[in-house]
Amino acid sequence: MRLGILGTGTLAAALGEGWARAGHDLAVAGRSAAKARELAARLGGGVRALPPREAVAGRDAVLLAVSWHGAEDMLRAAGADGGALEGITLIDPTNAVEHGVGVLLAGPGESMATRIAALAPGAHVVKAFNVFPSEQWTGGTRPVTVAMCGDDPRALEVTGALVRDVGAVPAVLGPLERARQLEEVAGFVIGLAFAGTDPGSAVPAGDIP
Repeated sequence: MRLGILGTGTLAAALGEGWARAGHDLAVAGRSAAKARELAARLGGGVRALPPREAVAGRDAVLLAVSWHGAEDMLRAAGADGGALEGITLIDPTNAVEHGVGVLLAGPGESMATRIAALAPGAHVVKAFNVFPSEQWTGGTRPVTVAMCGDDPRALEVTGALVRDVGAVPAVLGPLERARQLEEVAGFVIGLAFAGTDPGSAVPAGDIP
């Protein structure tokens, strides 16, 4: 697939590494052109550093790998408000949560995913990759499931294939309106982890009666 990555941080690098290894055509962009070039060089395999608008043009999917408070600026730089992402699968791994506490900062009944959908008219937004830390995609040894939410079946299919490319199992939770639940889960995990508790120990294993 032809993939665009908006962002140059740890998640962009981790997923970019896995997707480049899987043979996808990658373009990366960020607020800093120098950091985008550095990431592209690190990923190798023909990965290109491009301006945001060029990095999303004609792509099968785009990963919005930026902090939640930088999402609007990055989408604007990519021309999303003018329809540059129309018809494109837009993967949203952002979490609008209070650092170290995990309290969700989105408004009542709102999620970052629905906010991003409003900022990128016509894009097929899929909430995914928002729970596990970046290290899972570079050195994780245990098999994990990536829960996803989205309204477009084809976008969910594309995202599911990209989940499998980094060694995980995709699972569709439901439509995009349920994305807030995934963001709350991320807040739950972050809150427990920063408090010194293994989040996995607070979740039932196996079948739930």
